[in-house]
Amino acid sequence: MPKAARMYPAEDAPARNPSQVQNPTKLRASITPGTVLILLAGRFKGKRVVFLKQLDSGLLLVTGPFKVNGVPLRRVNQRYVIATSTSVDVSGANVGSVGDAFFKREAAAKAKKGEEEFFATEGKKKEVAAEKVAMQKSVDAAIAGKLDATMKGYLGARFSLKSGQYPHDLKF
Repeated sequence: MPKAARMYPAEDAPARNPSQVQNPTKLRASITPGTVLILLAGRFKGKRVVFLKQLDSGLLLVTGPFKVNGVPLRRVNQRYVIATSTSVDVSGANVGSVGDAFFKREAAAKAKKGEEEFFATEGKKKEVAAEKVAMQKSVDAAIAGKLDATMKGYLGARFSLKSGQYPHDLKF
């Protein structure tokens, strides 16, 4: 005979429905391939980037282009961007092979650290994979080649608000 439980829940907990499926993230209507977005958070906050496609995880694939404003191919949540009415031609950019696995980090081998390694002042510089560099260059060439000087200046300029400017009054 099984032993009785020592404690019973005060009320019956509702049974979870195992058939619930997470729906794919809907893309905002204002975001289409080639739309210029303003990043609102992270290392590149305030930078203007070009939207390329939506990944399977629901994140947005964006690029600076890197040669124009220093923003590499990145994944961004659409909650952290403002879509502008400006758009760029991205028809030549082949990003079909870029997915969430493209951004997966390699597992670093953990080595036992001795006293010398612990107190070492020089950090090892991480090398960017050759595949990522090649993909960045091909996407940059396809996009930046079609940009005029005005658009390069626009993408290179950081977005910020001055005193007396309110985001809800601006038209993006």
